[in-house]
Amino acid sequence: MQIRVYYEDTDAGGIVYHTNYIKYCERARSEAFFEQGMMPNEDDKSGFIVKSLKCDFLSTAKLGDLLEVKTSILKLKGSSILLLQEVYKDETRLFSMEIQLVYVKASKPVRMPPQFRELFEQFL
Repeated sequence: MQIRVYYEDTDAGGIVYHTNYIKYCERARSEAFFEQGMMPNEDDKSGFIVKSLKCDFLSTAKLGDLLEVKTSILKLKGSSILLLQEVYKDETRLFSMEIQLVYVKASKPVRMPPQFRELFEQFL
């Protein structure tokens, strides 16, 4: 997914503020569902929550840059998924994140619905 860096994404020096890389990855995950005509939850009591994330900030992006978020699956289980998400500017990797998501219903982990599992399996 491509993302343009806007003024609101940057600090006073015109550099992308560090937490925005995490937001860019969140947008890419959401877009994967939206492109398939789905929402990332079945109802208002279910959905994916972040269990853990590990981020590496490797380089910087600036105002006006066009970035690419790439997502791959490291591990897919019944109720959880471990993703690798990376942000690139051209061929330069700027950011890398491993994020573990757990599907919950009424705040308890449950097996993710088959249509969500099928969506993620296409990335394997």
